[in-house]
Amino acid sequence: MRNFLDRLYSVSLGFAAFSLLVIAALVSVQIAGRIADAAMGLVGLAPYNLTILSLSEIAGYLLAGASFLALAGTLKAGIHVRMTMVIDNLGTTARRIVDLAGLALGAVFSGYMTWHVAQLVRDSWTFGEVSGGVVAVQLAYPQAVVAIGLLILTVAFIDELVITILHGNPSFTAIEQSVSVADGT
Repeated sequence: MRNFLDRLYSVSLGFAAFSLLVIAALVSVQIAGRIADAAMGLVGLAPYNLTILSLSEIAGYLLAGASFLALAGTLKAGIHVRMTMVIDNLGTTARRIVDLAGLALGAVFSGYMTWHVAQLVRDSWTFGEVSGGVVAVQLAYPQAVVAIGLLILTVAFIDELVITILHGNPSFTAIEQSVSVADGT
């Protein structure tokens, strides 16, 4: 099970990174087209007018997908923002209680959000909702990516909660402590 979960978090991060690469590629093509048009205008040629239709809308969907797909992997890697300055000053028992409460609250909240975003996906699919841009995008698709990212985050919170119950500390505690030591704090 551990291998499956770690692979799930890695694949999710991979899709997040791929989404960012697609955004960069689309924007680069659009910029290259504008530069080519300007150069063609300088030499007296008619501009090509390369335009990627609905670029900002598509980039927005890809960015939302990337953001939510990356949440679980970044949680497991110990790079979510936490109040480590406060937590590090707590005793062992108090720290464990705070960690358990935070992870449980995170699991409940992300589970709640997963449920409601999944309902939004279902409604968008049922009613055939599409974006209002030049390129009509079925809204259920980008919403489904957000729901999948939230589901994987919920699994990661539950995973960390179980790890903390069984071992006393979340798996990312060692990473946080190594960063604190490296920073000199």
